[in-house]
Amino acid sequence: MPIALLALAIAAFGIGTTEFVMMGLLPEVASSLHTSLASASGYISMYALGVVIGAPLLTAAGMRIRRKTMLLSMMGLFTLGNALTALAPTHESLLAARFLAGLPHGTFFGIGAVVAASLVANDKRARAISLMFVGLTVANIVGVPVGTLLGQELGWRWTFGLVAAIGVVALSAVAALVPQQPKPTEASLRGELRAFKRPQVWLAFAVVVFGFAATFSFYSYIKPLLTQITGYTPTAVTVLLALFGVGMTVGTVIGGRLADRAPMRTLYVFLTALAVALTLFLVTADSKVLAAANVFLVGLAGFAAIPSIQARIIDQAKEAPALGSASIQSTFNIANALGAHLGGVVIAAGFGFVAPSWVGALLALTGLGFALLSGWLDRRPPHASEIVATHRREHAPAAAQPEPSTLD
Repeated sequence: MPIALLALAIAAFGIGTTEFVMMGLLPEVASSLHTSLASASGYISMYALGVVIGAPLLTAAGMRIRRKTMLLSMMGLFTLGNALTALAPTHESLLAARFLAGLPHGTFFGIGAVVAASLVANDKRARAISLMFVGLTVANIVGVPVGTLLGQELGWRWTFGLVAAIGVVALSAVAALVPQQPKPTEASLRGELRAFKRPQVWLAFAVVVFGFAATFSFYSYIKPLLTQITGYTPTAVTVLLALFGVGMTVGTVIGGRLADRAPMRTLYVFLTALAVALTLFLVTADSKVLAAANVFLVGLAGFAAIPSIQARIIDQAKEAPALGSASIQSTFNIANALGAHLGGVVIAAGFGFVAPSWVGALLALTGLGFALLSGWLDRRPPHASEIVATHRREHAPAAAQPEPSTLD
């Protein structure tokens, strides 16, 4: 694997840390800025809103710019957003800084996935993409726990100052290690958007919305589940969150290797495994040992399918691989919001803290249904109109050529 993937993984580590560390620091941030915990939740939602808006818009705006230049620009914007987060004096300024920090998230991962795939042979693309995303999963093992501890001991501003420093390191690594990319060919936004006419592209988005909302339905309420049902202390839950991150990392690596051999089969297997793992909480939630093992399994199954779906969208949106890949990141954040909302609905309805797990299982099976439909479309015979169109292209008369001259 090329050393350039290390630079992309460092950047992914910083992005993953800033995305998730705010969840553990909300009480400290709310107290510091004299706002309620409910209002402070906006620091999470504004980041997600930045991802949803920034991914398609920034990618579309930069489609004529070299990909390495776009990666450097996105890391520069990321670093600026986190520096402003660390320095934000008021609630409103922090909301704006978090939105700014989220804007480059999807574009960086979208373009980064295309760059990672371009650095290796076709049969290693998913593995290369998975190695970039390992940085995101390692953030949940190291970055988030360390950042949370640092924020609790020294103050939350130090945490985001550290994330901004990671951004500087990532910016330097991308500049030094990622090779210059070819100059983009002339393209129009209308031409890029033609790729989104394909049902396969929208089915890939549907798999993400429902399949990965399953993981977020469980993860959003993991702390009350493990403390109030399983009986773990809040300190022990921090360790289990790291265990979940280990599962994410293992799943991403395994999923990348398997996706290079059989991407759709890998997607089917791990969405099924995710549904099973979430259902198991109905019987494992009361056991500390079994619940811990189950947390690991959900992390593994939930993230093993990501390389497959990322490679899938690059294949299906051939005219706009970066825009399609970046849009997947927006879709992940929609999945995050959907999973958290549905999990909260069943808790509010009085079904208890195990309920988000079986809601997640149903969501995973829905995502599996969309994946199976996508696979069926791959295998179905082409429509008669498609055959005619292909025949016409292949047998179109060649452009008239001038008669050869008889003069020397």
